[in-house]
Amino acid sequence: MTDSAPMRRCADPIGVFDSGVGGLSVLRALRAELPLERFVYIADSGHAPYGERDDSHIIARSHAITCYLLAQHHIKALVVACNTATAAAIKLLRQDYPELPIVGIEPALKPACAHSHTKTVGVMATRGTLNSEKFRTLLASLHGQSTFVLQACDGLADAIERDDATKIGAACAHYTGAMGTFGTETGQIDTLVLGCTHYPFVADVLRRTTGANVTFIEGGAQVARQTRRLLHERGWLNAAPPSPTSTTQPGPTASTPANTPQAAPVIAPETTPTTAPTAPPHPPAQTDLAGVTFCTTGQAQALQSAVQRWLQLQPQGSRRGWRLCRGHC
Repeated sequence: MTDSAPMRRCADPIGVFDSGVGGLSVLRALRAELPLERFVYIADSGHAPYGERDDSHIIARSHAITCYLLAQHHIKALVVACNTATAAAIKLLRQDYPELPIVGIEPALKPACAHSHTKTVGVMATRGTLNSEKFRTLLASLHGQSTFVLQACDGLADAIERDDATKIGAACAHYTGAMGTFGTETGQIDTLVLGCTHYPFVADVLRRTTGANVTFIEGGAQVARQTRRLLHERGWLNAAPPSPTSTTQPGPTASTPANTPQAAPVIAPETTPTTAPTAPPHPPAQTDLAGVTFCTTGQAQALQSAVQRWLQLQPQGSRRGWRLCRGHC
């Protein structure tokens, strides 16, 4: 498969996707770095969590979403705002869409090494990320530079996705407690890599265990800078402010070709595992705000709440308000 989309314009949007709402932390950094750009964000919550699924599932979903974003939104670049999807699928995505600039995210081990004074760095991530060949290669490249304490955080991303405060608190306490001692003395963990895009949203909860002297490292800002570099190299940076309301089209159903527009269901996430989809996802709801379109394959209310809570966007009626669209928008 090759990318045969027409020549992109500077005004075309940047596609961003994650297994759910965690990628909003990357979108936040992208909007800060690239305030004149338009974005289409897909929360694939109907197929989450990625971190506890096999590579074939993640690759299939990544291809389906990329196909949808190209066919329906004519994106000029793609940001894979998920560590697990980056590890499992980004190499194949770049092979299949060679003309599309694709930026991924990975646990920020190199910046953590440079920052750590005790040379003991903690890494919290999904099991899928930690077990990936891409992560093992990155870890091996830093051999001898620091001691890395790796912690697979099963269930934490899902708890954040569900905004389950009780489970979030218990998981954060359990996993940080299992990693050892945090602090600034020799042998203590003084730098903690948040290796899943969901985790920055519970940084305050993690602080209860690590203490205030531990530095948290996330990769969103690096992703935003790399996205800017790639667009600048191609002359694709947008020079005009985004329009107040984005125009969106729903994706096709699972049985129709990618270029056939269909009415999206209101709330109808797919629940069966998809190993080799032939069509893009069909977001059940779409939400617009100035310069950003939000889509989800899961519960629309969950995405709406996360956008309001974590991006501090006001409800409809304010100058920067946003609306929820269903079906044909």
